[in-house]
Amino acid sequence: MDARAWDAKYAASELVWSREPNQLVAAELADLSPGTAVDLAAGEGRNAIWLAARGWSATAVDFSQVALDKGSRLAGDLDVTWVCADATAWTPPGPVDLVVIAYLQLPAEERRRSVRGAFTMLRPGGTLLLVAHDSTNLTEGTGGPQDPAVLMTADDVLADLAGLEVEVVRAERVAREVRSADPSHHEHGGDVRRTAWDCVVRVVRH
Repeated sequence: MDARAWDAKYAASELVWSREPNQLVAAELADLSPGTAVDLAAGEGRNAIWLAARGWSATAVDFSQVALDKGSRLAGDLDVTWVCADATAWTPPGPVDLVVIAYLQLPAEERRRSVRGAFTMLRPGGTLLLVAHDSTNLTEGTGGPQDPAVLMTADDVLADLAGLEVEVVRAERVAREVRSADPSHHEHGGDVRRTAWDCVVRVVRH
């Protein structure tokens, strides 16, 4: 999907994603002291906005200017820099304390390049957090991409980082509860809980 297609997707609705941060991103990063952060493939910037509200100086990078414009309106006066660029190729002007990659679903070779690029943005002691739809979500979970080529496991991501100075804090498959309307129960307002499977990788650069 190219930038124009995402522009159209973001232009078609008020908010494609929620205003709240991804629940796994929020849970993992709540204990970190604020610093400089980059949110790659940020979309409307919900994770960058959440970080900025917690005192971070955040940069949101996405190739959809429409999404970034919406995020900028949501962010108001918060400290977020909005950058329209290819998240797989962009680099910050200097080392940062945190890089977040949430649901950037790419084929293996592109993913490896993106993950390694993101890690090299970090200063020593900096954190990379990746959250993605797990490979097992296709058969065991709900939602997410239906193309196995863009799904991954925590082990895949760690393999992407092979040879780099990595301290692994967390690398595992995690259940995420998803609420969805069930059309067969519409008379009850049908709020159905389903489980999606994500992979979460949190590493620190030595």
